[in-house]
Amino acid sequence: MKKLCLITGSFLIVLAVQLIANPPSPALADVTNSNTGLCIPGESDLFSTQDCQMAGPAKTLDELQQQGITFPAAPLYVANPPASLGDVSFSYAKVVEYEEIPLYDSLEAISAEQTKSKLPSSRIKYVSLYDKAETEMGLYYKIANGKWISREHISKVGVQFFQGYEFKENPTVSFGWILDVTKSRSGPFSNAPETGKEYFRYDVVNVYDSVMEGELEWLMIGPNEWINHRFISRVIPNTEKPAGVETDRWIEINLYEQVMLVHEGDRIVYATLVTTGSEPFFTQPGVFKIYKKIDHEYMRGSFEADRSDYYYLEDVPYIMYYDQARALHGAYWHTNFGYKSSHGCVNLSIADSHWLFDWANMDETVYVWDPSGKTPTDPEYYGAGGA
Repeated sequence: MKKLCLITGSFLIVLAVQLIANPPSPALADVTNSNTGLCIPGESDLFSTQDCQMAGPAKTLDELQQQGITFPAAPLYVANPPASLGDVSFSYAKVVEYEEIPLYDSLEAISAEQTKSKLPSSRIKYVSLYDKAETEMGLYYKIANGKWISREHISKVGVQFFQGYEFKENPTVSFGWILDVTKSRSGPFSNAPETGKEYFRYDVVNVYDSVMEGELEWLMIGPNEWINHRFISRVIPNTEKPAGVETDRWIEINLYEQVMLVHEGDRIVYATLVTTGSEPFFTQPGVFKIYKKIDHEYMRGSFEADRSDYYYLEDVPYIMYYDQARALHGAYWHTNFGYKSSHGCVNLSIADSHWLFDWANMDETVYVWDPSGKTPTDPEYYGAGGA
């Protein structure tokens, strides 16, 4: 006896509307008037070709399913970690002037205008504020190094909030965070028509396919909908241990995608955006071990001969050193997560670094890799690294 394969719910309504608006062609009429039924999308293997045929919405849905696109979309079984992980006990300020800034040992020294030290000239100088006092010379703040700095030289900054996901089940499809405002296109090439859909930073989308257009990679985020990879940091689920990783717990840093995945056995338990080293201060690929954990401390350094890249950062939180001076740590001075811009360290949001600091033990494995192959792998290339 012939089997009848049904299309249910909204798909049946869509099919009915289509048939009313556009009467079936003779070919389709032959199908619908015959004893042959329409196949349920994705289940054509249950029937012989004599039992049912693919047509209309069922055929479209089956074709999409072959690309991994299902309706509804495959869910991500995630949880938001406590937002309190983003709280920090420090008040931060940016030093707004590039030149050397006078520092004072005491309030008395301010009145006497006795300076014994200065913050070096630099574009990147951030301090944490421990105390304040109104003097006859104006308002001054005591910073982490115990010195006093004038209010005229600083601008208070707030810590921007971003947080990755804890996973209750392994994701079944790739997904990614949108990095900047962008519009999708109807095909994987630069001159494809726009779809009219717009996406914003930190939006999360599924990723089903990838196509190269010269040096540009295009990612399919829906039926006939593509976004340039430059606007997405993608998580590609993979639970197999990479070469060199011998422990059941490891931290994966993907330099091409600018994401971190935390693994426990065959499970992905956390994923988020990171910021790693930009050229020439690449984050070194390899397999490492966390050898030191510090709740907070200052970071400073310079690599250029003219010290034009000098940075001074007080009370950097949740630091996990794993490769000489390179560390996983929180970053309060930028929100460039998803882009390369550090001096070699792996920068995370305060909330993400706090979560990782609580999860990670000493000797935890850190696996850093670049699937694009563009990051130098010769150890002779690398120095000690920095923030």
